[in-house]
Amino acid sequence: MPRNWAALLLDLLFPPRCMGCGRRGDWLCPVCRGDLHPITGPLCWKCGRPWAGRDECPLCQGRLSALQGLRAAFFFDGPLRQGIHRFKYRGVRSLAAPLAQLLLPTLDALPWSFDVVVPVPLHPARQRQRGYNQSVLLAAELGRQRGLAVVTSAISRTRNTPPQMELSAAERQANVAGVFAGRPGALDGQRVLLLDDVGTTGSTLDACAMGARQAGAAEVYALVLARAR
Repeated sequence: MPRNWAALLLDLLFPPRCMGCGRRGDWLCPVCRGDLHPITGPLCWKCGRPWAGRDECPLCQGRLSALQGLRAAFFFDGPLRQGIHRFKYRGVRSLAAPLAQLLLPTLDALPWSFDVVVPVPLHPARQRQRGYNQSVLLAAELGRQRGLAVVTSAISRTRNTPPQMELSAAERQANVAGVFAGRPGALDGQRVLLLDDVGTTGSTLDACAMGARQAGAAEVYALVLARAR
């Protein structure tokens, strides 16, 4: 059965509910759509935080990073926070498509060129527990909708680290230091776009970018659906 007919049939049998308020009919109702908070310019050219200065923001000045740029589509709050939580922790995998749709305008407006999309990997134990990697599902949808090459085997997570949410910025950086390993030659000469659902300080993405460099990446950028304020 073609994908569009299969999706239509599923919608008839199981009508989608708004990821914010739970109202039937769509994955994001007009009211909750109005409660999204997109991140708009001017931005720091490097980390993508709102910043009106001409140079990089104070948080980026003098800071070494394996990433050459980072962008986020929205702030991590309101109905989007609820939707990502359902997608990530409650097994609502069908949210991959509508969440990818929300990410498309930011993806299309990126100021960089890239060859492949690489979703941030989970540790195998965490993935077995959850049953899937939400970033892989999101990347697959972006690849399908924009014809992008998605690579999932170039970088691995070597330690099952504690969640980052309750850690300070310094603790986050230490928590993920050296946690990603790149498969030599897997990304030789490639311009890589790392993809994740949520970013806070950028520590995880920076550590993952180091893994991409080990795999031979020539340039590494990152895109997240949402970032903490």
